[in-house]
Amino acid sequence: MGDGTTSEVQLLRLLRLNKAPLNLYGDLPAIYREEAVIEGVNYDIAFCQMCLETGFLQFGGDVKPEQNNFGGIGAIGNGVRGDSFSDRRIGVRAQIQHLKAYATTKPLVQPLVDPRFSLVKRGTAPLLSQLSGQWAEDTNYDKKIMAILRRLYDLSGFFT
Repeated sequence: MGDGTTSEVQLLRLLRLNKAPLNLYGDLPAIYREEAVIEGVNYDIAFCQMCLETGFLQFGGDVKPEQNNFGGIGAIGNGVRGDSFSDRRIGVRAQIQHLKAYATTKPLVQPLVDPRFSLVKRGTAPLLSQLSGQWAEDTNYDKKIMAILRRLYDLSGFFT
């Protein structure tokens, strides 16, 4: 929970440096900022989670681009593709709502679009480190997101 600190330009730069297809997804940084701010979720963390889940929008795993599922919601491996969303904004909103479900018991601001929101034990992961083993079975899940977050902050000059 809380605010992100980067700009849309800095988020785009992270995507560009990781060879994401910006011609298809150049609007995602703005969508992440807008949707996360509404729900009080840190958009830097949500965006970096998306980078991990989608392989910087290369979608090499079970989830396919046309699903608009940027958080891997419902994708549990072994070919299970997970949930699909009508458009990018709704897909981002679902991820933000899912993060909020784990982080807090506060009510949603926007109408519910996350089909798995009710399956989450609310408020069990207020810290990024607590997502490992909950959002994903990977015990290093939080460390992988944190590594991308560090790269984002390095690119943004936060550690200089």
